[in-house]
Amino acid sequence: MDEKTTLHRYLRLRRADLLGKLDGLGEYDIRRPLVPTGTNLLGLVKHVASVELGYLGDVFGRPSGLDLPWFAADAEPDADLWVTADETREQVVELHRFSAAHADATIDALALDARGEVPWWPPERRAVTLHQILVHLCVEAARHAGQADILRELVDGTAGDGPDDPNVTRRSAEQWADHRARIEAAARQAARR
Repeated sequence: MDEKTTLHRYLRLRRADLLGKLDGLGEYDIRRPLVPTGTNLLGLVKHVASVELGYLGDVFGRPSGLDLPWFAADAEPDADLWVTADETREQVVELHRFSAAHADATIDALALDARGEVPWWPPERRAVTLHQILVHLCVEAARHAGQADILRELVDGTAGDGPDDPNVTRRSAEQWADHRARIEAAARQAARR
């Protein structure tokens, strides 16, 4: 597998991981802010989809044609990180799918050394290649998928990719409570030193 295929594969996996965090949850749970900064599951999906449209569209002269009002000059800060009551889950999921298809078409059409320009970056860093942007987006998507992992665990206790995820140790609720208590005790003991 060549480097472009590898990077593209990882980007697709992280997109799917992020979108999968919505599965089985109601409207409130996918939208509610779970940390002081307001981070929420559906907002993360909206953000990653929006960012991909910019980086794998506009940066390489392949605009999507979509008007994203949350990126307008007069939009409130962080408007891409949450979903208004008027925006539906279906609209955000469709944005995610559209963005992925548009991004995938750009990746398929260009070589890793294809040149682009990121107008919102400092002038000395604006000139980029597809390779740089793919690495950037893999990191971006992974970061937000990780945030979504924690948010989902806060919502309903689901860890990783669900009960069959081989990367999550199988424990009963009681065993998890004991495990957490042991970690808490170690933290308190270390703090007393």
